[in-house]
Amino acid sequence: MTGLLAIFANDIVPVFLIATAGYLAARFAKADVGTLTRVAFFVLLPCLIFNLIITSPITGGDVGRLVAAAAIIIVAMGAVAFAMSKALRLSSTERAAFLLVVMFSNGGNFGLPLVSFAFGPLALAHASVFFLAGAVLTFVLGSYIAAAGRRSPAQALVGVLKMPIIYAAAAALIVKAMHFELPMMAARPIALLSGAALPTMILILGMQLERAKFPKRVGPLAIAIATSLIVTPLVALALCRWLGIGGAARQAAVTLSAMPVAVATTILALEFDVEPDFVTGAVFVSTILSPFTLAPVIAYLT
Repeated sequence: MTGLLAIFANDIVPVFLIATAGYLAARFAKADVGTLTRVAFFVLLPCLIFNLIITSPITGGDVGRLVAAAAIIIVAMGAVAFAMSKALRLSSTERAAFLLVVMFSNGGNFGLPLVSFAFGPLALAHASVFFLAGAVLTFVLGSYIAAAGRRSPAQALVGVLKMPIIYAAAAALIVKAMHFELPMMAARPIALLSGAALPTMILILGMQLERAKFPKRVGPLAIAIATSLIVTPLVALALCRWLGIGGAARQAAVTLSAMPVAVATTILALEFDVEPDFVTGAVFVSTILSPFTLAPVIAYLT
């Protein structure tokens, strides 16, 4: 119980405090969530990905295994979610929202602090690599899924190619491969904007909650949340054994896979108008319930 209370106090409460600020800004200051979403999507998040890539401390075989694990877990959960959405007879936009909820976990503003608290700095370094791979897939694959809910596959692919996060990641990989040191005049603004990305995403969540209605179809919401919180970490455990991922890397990968629904999915749902009420509700409810599923996961990995 003590560990559960510590997780709640140190990780969940700060998220809700920032979200509350967003809620109040939308309610009383009439702040525009659409404008802030575009700022995050086209400016802050590309800077975050660029900065994470060039500052990542992990190199060697673990990087490849962690990236492979992140990609396989997301794709596997996508297949599970797609089959469930067919069984539930969801529409194309509902299916896109369902996929976003099940596939993408909140590894950044929730997962990284929790890994640091539970397992220490070595696990945090591995978690940064896993999060980075997941973040890129969230905004590349997630953008395609969200766009496909409203457009044809070809139009959705064109929309993905317009996403600046792709080019930010590619640029960072080139910079790191060439061992090029950014000049201070470029490094400082990128680092500052990167630091603003995660809290801005939580502010957007709070602003969405202010105007969102609870989804009408509670059944699909409950199924999506249960799949995200329970099935995903089990898949991650099996995959880590198959890929030979152990120790701190296993702790990081499984814990980040067990996180609630990614706050970033609210940005995608709003940007592409794909059932934002459903996605926001899933983020909110899964975050509230996550301590009850995370505690046994952390106990098992310790």
